[in-house]
Amino acid sequence: MKKITLFLVAFILFLNSFIIAGEGMWLPIFLKQLNEAEMQSQGMKVSAEDIYSVNKSSMKDAVVLFDNKCTGEIISDQGLLLTNHHCGITRVQALSTVEKNILKNGYWSFKMDEELPCKGLTVTFIIRMEDVTQPITSELSANMTEKEREAKIKEISVELIKKAVEGTHYSGSVRPFYNGNQFYLFVMETFKDVRLVGTPPNSIGKFGGDTDNWMWPRHTGDFSVFRVYAGADNRPADYSPANVPFKPRYFFPISLKGVQPGDFTMVYGFPGNTTQYLPAAAIKNIIEVTNPSRIKIRDARLEIIDEAIRTNDKLRIQYTDKQVSIANGWKKWQGELKGLERLETMQMKQKEEAAFKKWYTENNKSEYATLLPDFNIVHSSLAPLIKVQDYINEAAYGVELLKYARGLNKLAKLSTSEVVDEDSVKIEVTRLLSSSSGFYRNFDVATDKKLFASMMHLYFADIDLTMRPNELKDIFSKYKGNFSKYADELYSKSAFSDSTKLKSFLTSYTSKKSKQLLNDPAYKLAQSFWDIYTTHLEKEITKLNASVSLLNRKYMAAQMDMQKDRKFYPDANSTLRVAYGQVSEYEPKDAVTYSYFTTIKGIFEKENPAIEEFEVSEKLKTLNAAGDFGPYGVNGTLPVAFVASNHTTGGNSGSPVLNANGELIGTNFDRVWEGTMSDIDFDPDQCRNISLDIRFTLFIIDKFAGCKRLIDEMKIIK
Repeated sequence: MKKITLFLVAFILFLNSFIIAGEGMWLPIFLKQLNEAEMQSQGMKVSAEDIYSVNKSSMKDAVVLFDNKCTGEIISDQGLLLTNHHCGITRVQALSTVEKNILKNGYWSFKMDEELPCKGLTVTFIIRMEDVTQPITSELSANMTEKEREAKIKEISVELIKKAVEGTHYSGSVRPFYNGNQFYLFVMETFKDVRLVGTPPNSIGKFGGDTDNWMWPRHTGDFSVFRVYAGADNRPADYSPANVPFKPRYFFPISLKGVQPGDFTMVYGFPGNTTQYLPAAAIKNIIEVTNPSRIKIRDARLEIIDEAIRTNDKLRIQYTDKQVSIANGWKKWQGELKGLERLETMQMKQKEEAAFKKWYTENNKSEYATLLPDFNIVHSSLAPLIKVQDYINEAAYGVELLKYARGLNKLAKLSTSEVVDEDSVKIEVTRLLSSSSGFYRNFDVATDKKLFASMMHLYFADIDLTMRPNELKDIFSKYKGNFSKYADELYSKSAFSDSTKLKSFLTSYTSKKSKQLLNDPAYKLAQSFWDIYTTHLEKEITKLNASVSLLNRKYMAAQMDMQKDRKFYPDANSTLRVAYGQVSEYEPKDAVTYSYFTTIKGIFEKENPAIEEFEVSEKLKTLNAAGDFGPYGVNGTLPVAFVASNHTTGGNSGSPVLNANGELIGTNFDRVWEGTMSDIDFDPDQCRNISLDIRFTLFIIDKFAGCKRLIDEMKIIK
């Protein structure tokens, strides 16, 4: 084997230098081996065993997966749970009406029997995790197809889970790591009775709205409070008035000491998805194809929805959650593009690949020789297909009527099968009738018609003729490109454009009415887009993605082979992780330096009564004018938020932010715009997570809401 050149040694050291304080989302079971010494050298006072243990209660027992999308933390011995306002907004919206608009006005329960049940809301605790790589990979072979490999992994995983949870009320899951080179088993406990305890009004919980989203400085009181309930045995139970507050194995004490520059911080949560180890070819597609297409489509959707929610309270309730969801990705992708271009990430990946090629050539590792050329071929082939797929998902099915109509496909199939099972048809009709109220509750015909006209025009203008549905071509020809005119006809003729027509259609439905369903204009158009996907895209994308999966797995193994001394952290995949860093200011551009914290003063500097996002409640004005901040104020003002260098992503929303002693100092809720490329390329100079200072949270609960009973539940360290 030839010696690695000095250049390559230097390059590897350069790569390793990226793994510094702030970068990485680490599995808590390996903190002792990989991270404890470094964390303690940076100021951490607790041990890895305090953070994660299966032998005693530990911090992991106070961290939950909230609503399968965010993180939450337990902050009292009575199951009190803190998360972000934007994480709970769907549940708050479901509890809101025009008459009792808690989404706009907030809600506080002053007694336990006033806490509001949230139908369908769950929280999940991790009981333990275990490395199961060996029992899985020992049964896999190199000559398996990806489909065969996945089937074998699933087969083994089912047995591993069954054995792990046998005789318990727990559930289990086996998840792949390092692009399928390693596997871990998670044993979980899920609670199904979770109730809203309190939430601030939108003017606090969503202060700054989409304008401030992903931005710093930030002044958003992004929190809501829930409570976990259990049966009399302290185990999960379906909702019942007889249930009692859950007694947790651990809850976080809360510190009022605040933060200073350089302070150690730790974020504990369920980050959703990162792709740190992509090749240059994949980065090229993100920069040139995927992000630009999605941004353009969402630009158009948001313009229409933003206009709608400014008009009346009903539309605001109906579309606020949708707007938040659409805008979140839209703004993030823009920041990500700028960050990738500023860091020259694609060029850096190309340099890494040049070093990789030099290494495998000098070390006679010919098994890696085709990896990079294969990546280029596959991602080049994917690019045009992914663009059409994004336009179908984001534009065509961004129209709610078409998305809903597409959901009737199962009924159509049941009704037109060779042998019709009328009982199955009835079951599906019952399901559709039951779920329809939820859809139409948040559906406005006038708004959706505008979305329809805009999205159809965009699809027709940007997508090649061969990928346009025939139905759309005929509409364009007949109406001379006037999609607004066609929208009037479509929505008037479709049986699915309002709840009354749908109920009339479904209530008397039998398979004999299948032609009426198949010929409904909304169903026909929705199905025509699906036909484009299944005919021209699905098979090829599936095939290419299987190739990408295989190549990613091999490339990940190759990188770990090349850099044996490097500490690789696994990409986020919605599993429990620890990130750590320091409180730190940052410089987003020349001659601009952002402080590490904000105060209530900034709320009033941003106040603008003419813009709903920057309205300030009268009570907050009164408290501020009086300087009535209670024990939460510092030097005559009130802290609101702070930034630190913790590596976070979507899913970390609501995560506890802890100090060196493991005490709660804040709730993670966002990242700075200049650092949104951290899912792909972490920059320690620019990547900062944004956290709501716990003192502002307590101030709102105590002084603003007057809900002192909640303060009394908590263990507060002054």
